[in-house]
Amino acid sequence: MTTLPNKTPMRWLILALRLGLGGLLLLAGALKVTHPEALAAAIAGFRLLPQAAIVPLAIAMPYVELLLGLYLVLGLFTRIAAYLVSIEFVVYAAAIASAVLRHIPANCGCFGPNDRATADWPHVVLDLILAAVAALVARAAPGALALDRRLARLP
Repeated sequence: MTTLPNKTPMRWLILALRLGLGGLLLLAGALKVTHPEALAAAIAGFRLLPQAAIVPLAIAMPYVELLLGLYLVLGLFTRIAAYLVSIEFVVYAAAIASAVLRHIPANCGCFGPNDRATADWPHVVLDLILAAVAALVARAAPGALALDRRLARLP
């Protein structure tokens, strides 16, 4: 696998992108972690998954977001975490696009029970942009001030 050149300005850009994505995931996960029932209702509103999968997903999703967000902020397992985040945002975009195409007024639930934003095309575009940013972070990982750099003894 090839990576982008590891020049100093690129390292700082990747740090900024890592912190932005990581912070976003930490916030989203924190706002959902104590409200699995509201998240389950939001997930069910998309009408994509079998009922048996909704509750386990609603319980696990906030913790996955918190873990991936923490990994990105710390720069730990950066490449893997960023690729997983990219996949996560593509899945979110696909689910939202599916709801929009089927004219389902689903609540995205991205930021907990108080988030009443409905699924729409701007959300799809935003999720795809976030997926692309995460893919860039993965490709150019780990960036500046990353624990991965210390573990690999990189400058």
